Order: sequence, then structure tokens, then C-alpha cells
Amino acid sequence: MSKTVLLFAGQGAQFVGMGRDLADHYPTARALFDRANAALGYDLASICFSGPEGDLLKTENAQPGIFLVSWVALQLLRERVPQLRFQATAGLSLGEFTALTSAGVMEFEDGLRVVRLRGRFMQEACDATRGGMAAIIGLDEGPTREVCAEADVELANLNCPGQLVISGESEKIARACELAKLRGAKRALPLPVAGAYHSRLMADAQPKLRAVLADIPLHLPAVPVISNVTAQPHGVASEIHQRLVEQVTSSVRWEESIRGLLAQGFTRFIELGPGTALSGFMKRIDKTVQVLNVGDCASLELTATTLGSALQP
Repeated sequence: MSKTVLLFAGQGAQFVGMGRDLADHYPTARALFDRANAALGYDLASICFSGPEGDLLKTENAQPGIFLVSWVALQLLRERVPQLRFQATAGLSLGEFTALTSAGVMEFEDGLRVVRLRGRFMQEACDATRGGMAAIIGLDEGPTREVCAEADVELANLNCPGQLVISGESEKIARACELAKLRGAKRALPLPVAGAYHSRLMADAQPKLRAVLADIPLHLPAVPVISNVTAQPHGVASEIHQRLVEQVTSSVRWEESIRGLLAQGFTRFIELGPGTALSGFMKRIDKTVQVLNVGDCASLELTATTLGSALQP
């Protein structure tokens, strides 16, 4: 029997209109969007469905919005495929909170409120600094780390072979891009982000997030949840708290996390939430495994049909 991992999208996956068709067609989805609005005290659903884009791009809206659409996708898949079982979860940056919630570590409303505040704290750190990020395409990790050291920036995301992301002060990122090209990178592209996520420039967000997490009850994961910081499964509640605080400034070790799951025999990966970036990473890491996704009605139907056939007793 295939071992299944649930994957959850991170910031950058958001787009105006995400989740709208799910809410229009499924009462369960509509009810979850209404619950989210009530929990947060404002109309996040409307921002997801209709924008304006400037509001959705704000970190304090994008993060809970992606969390919410990802959670809705999971609940609808469970509704459509009652026999669905999964043996591990993982999420990219923000998506780690969704992964933890899906494993029963925190309640839906608690997870939603935490990521809303996390987004606000990170936005405040962005506003207080002049940071940026860039994608480095076609350069291996070793030379990229050398570039980071020379330019005094940090390696933020190790996504998949040939795609790394660096983070730091804007002027230093520009220099790092030039150095990367000189070392053979196919492309070095500044990203349209508000600041230097997963770098030391986010340090001011950490004590604020630590204080919020201290008030959130956490339970042991029902299945292994992979930490972005360690690329290993989370441990007890106190360790989960610490890893989530560290994650704000640490590298996201995504490829290493996925390779660890592959080594344990996982062969089915289901991406939940807006976009298909994680599915794209999977194809670069291992083309032989089954990769499915749920982000709208069409992908929900296709994945439910595929799983329904595969999971027949």
C-alpha cells in the first residue's frame, strides 16, 4: 500500500479568487470560510475571493488566507474520499502551521489566528528593514553558499535541485545576484516580496511569535510532521514551539525534507492549497512518485477520482 504525505503551500501561492469556486460549490467550504471570518473578526473570505490584490498581498492577509484555503482543500478531500489516510505531513514555511494543524497539533481557529499574527509580525519586521529575496536558478548549493557568504546574505529556501532562494538586505541581494551569475547561475531573479523572509532581518518577529505560541495549546502530532528547520519530524510541544520560532529566521530545508520522506518509502504526495509550486518541486526531486493536488473544484474532482480508484478495498 502506498504511504501518503500531505503537503501544504507557503506564502507566494496566494492569488485573488483562491477558494471561491470551492465555497460556491461545497457547503462545507462555505461554512469553513464563515468560521474563519468569525474567528478573525473580519472578512478574510472576501479578500481571498475578490481582493483587491493589494490587500491579499499583505502578509497578515496572505498567510491566513493560504492557511484557510489549504485547510478547506483538505476537509473537502476527506469528505470526498472518506477512506483517505495519510502517514506524514509537511508544509513550506507558513504551510508548516497547516501541516501541524492537519496532524492535530493545534485547533483550526488557533492555527488561523497564529498565522494571522505571524504575518503581522513579519510585516512589521519587513517595514523596519530594507530587505529582499532572489531566486537562484541553476547553481548548486555549495557555490550558492559561497555567494551568500561573500555578499553577506542568507540561504532562505532549498526548494529542489536547481532552485534556491536567498534573502537579505536589498543592496546585498543585488550584489549576490551578480555574483551568482558570475559563478554560472542560469538566472538570478529578485522576487516581488515585502522583505527578507527566513533571514536575520526577521529576528524582531521572533519574540512576538514566541509570546503568542505560549498561549496556544499544542498536542502531540497524530502523524510525523516535518520541521522546516531540521528536516526531521517534530517532537514534543516545547520543541514544536521552539522550532516554529526558529523557522522565522532559518533556512527552509524543503528538498532535504522530501528526500527524507522518500527514503522512508513514501510514494504518494498530495499538495493542498492554492497553486502547484510544491508539485513542481516534487517533479524536480523525484519524477517516479505520485503527485496530486487540490486547490479548486477541478483538481479536487481529479484527485478524489484518482484516490477513490486507488483506495478501493
